[in-house]
Amino acid sequence: MNLEGQAAIVSGGASGLGRATAVALAASGVEVAILDINQDAAIDAAREAGGFAIACDVTDAASVEAAFVAARERHGPARIAVNCAGVGTAGRIVGRDGPLPLDAFRRVIEVNLIGSFNVMRLAAAEMSTLDPLADGERGIIVSTASVAAYEGQIGQAAYSASKGGIVSLTLPAARELARYGVRVVAIAPGIFETPMLQGLPQNVRESLAASVPFPPRLGRPEEYAALLLHLCRNPMINGEVVRLDGALRMAPR
Repeated sequence: MNLEGQAAIVSGGASGLGRATAVALAASGVEVAILDINQDAAIDAAREAGGFAIACDVTDAASVEAAFVAARERHGPARIAVNCAGVGTAGRIVGRDGPLPLDAFRRVIEVNLIGSFNVMRLAAAEMSTLDPLADGERGIIVSTASVAAYEGQIGQAAYSASKGGIVSLTLPAARELARYGVRVVAIAPGIFETPMLQGLPQNVRESLAASVPFPPRLGRPEEYAALLLHLCRNPMINGEVVRLDGALRMAPR
């Protein structure tokens, strides 16, 4: 897909991987709508990217539907949708205070998996009605999985389950939407410099960085964004989950 002049929606676009993605898409000539539950942060990100901020809760059907309407009125229908909204709350199944509260597990699934599907279903419906581009493509939907989907660590039951759902969703969605010329792919990042890690002590972050075979450092959001751009431009990548992890394989803890 030629990105120049296209429209995109990026959920969780106010920080981390989403913000870097919004900036990279805008720099490539894309009109970007940044969806985030934190409206002030979304406005700040939109100012940096030259995009449009929309307050949105991805777990709420009406909220995302309204966001798509607002984005369409501003930039026209989107041919690119990126799911970066997510939470990474840790918790053991059985901790010191007993079993993990069910609402804690439910919240992670709602944001990471159901929220991604919420955006996907609306993006797919919108893209399916568009005129095909020169190669027959109508759009692309990219979701964010994680290496935790494959090597979930102790305390990551909810997070790993949510990201495993993204992995399992990608191929059947790609097969179903192929008839419309809509591609579905996912990126499974390793350990990246995102707000989820910024709260950790420096020595912990250094230890995590050293666990990456090569390059022995944390991933940079701009590297995620660079892969996202390539996925958009390469029509043969479809139904795939691409690991972006420096050959990292997570240990049990």
